[in-house]
Amino acid sequence: MAQYRIERDLLGEKKVPKAAYYGIQTMRAVENFPITGYPPHPELIKAFGFIKKAAALANLEAGTLTKEIAESIVKASDEVIAGKLNDSFIVDAIQGGAGTSFNMNANEVIANRAIELLGGEKGAYIRVSPNTHVNMAQSTNDTFPTAIRIACLRLADSLLEELNLLIEALKDKEHEFDSVLKMGRTHLQDAVPIKLGQEFGAYQRVLTRDLTRIKRSLQHLYAINMGATAIGTGLNARIDYIKKVSYHLAKSTGYPFKTAEDLIDATQNTDAYTEISSALKILAVNLSKMSNDLRLMSSGPRTGFHEINLPPSNLVHPLCRVK
Repeated sequence: MAQYRIERDLLGEKKVPKAAYYGIQTMRAVENFPITGYPPHPELIKAFGFIKKAAALANLEAGTLTKEIAESIVKASDEVIAGKLNDSFIVDAIQGGAGTSFNMNANEVIANRAIELLGGEKGAYIRVSPNTHVNMAQSTNDTFPTAIRIACLRLADSLLEELNLLIEALKDKEHEFDSVLKMGRTHLQDAVPIKLGQEFGAYQRVLTRDLTRIKRSLQHLYAINMGATAIGTGLNARIDYIKKVSYHLAKSTGYPFKTAEDLIDATQNTDAYTEISSALKILAVNLSKMSNDLRLMSSGPRTGFHEINLPPSNLVHPLCRVK
């Protein structure tokens, strides 16, 4: 029994593992971009599941996709969202074409799983096509930027949760050490006295600003360019689809996505990503500064400052004790 199937594209034909959900375009991408050996981030994979699901529902309501095909794409996309098909996303994390390879990997995986759900065999694209059906009214240039936004928001949720915990822990230490007097220093030289609680208060306040800064930058990720297609003009996307796709994406992800006012602007400019990147960099600098302070204060115990102890045992909550 053959362990592969033959798939064809404009460049010719290729053997694809029979059990694989990906197809010929994914295999060509793997051959073209063997750069890092690392797969795409799981959150990016999940984001494409949300996008393809929303697009199928919007195309169904726009009357450009049949109910049978749309429902099979939605079910397959739900499996992608659940992480059940992660092993089928094999393109390199770094690739040329601004994400075209990743988009096609998603299209092929979802198409082949949808075909299976309809009782067909993988590769029978006449039933569900990666391009015609799964990628209907879409382009890499609107799906990939939107996927980045979804992934950033989901990853930021867990970051903000942990950052809140750290801020609360620092507040506790600020009150706990309010009566502890120590020497303040400039350039490592003794300067004037300061309360240890005051130092921890400064730590929690700068991180609170970081928290606010990150939240503010996330607001600009909600305007998406789905429906913009290749360059932002919306060519080949029906108005009904453009109106619906943001609604369905917001409903399935829980984020207040809306169609950007200017799709050309949203397609070609990346300042929203730069803003969140800058906010994260500022947070990293502040955390590094705080960590270095704590390391210096805990130096010793015989020849260093040894003003605080940092026990290595607790991995859940940050600990700090006066020596």
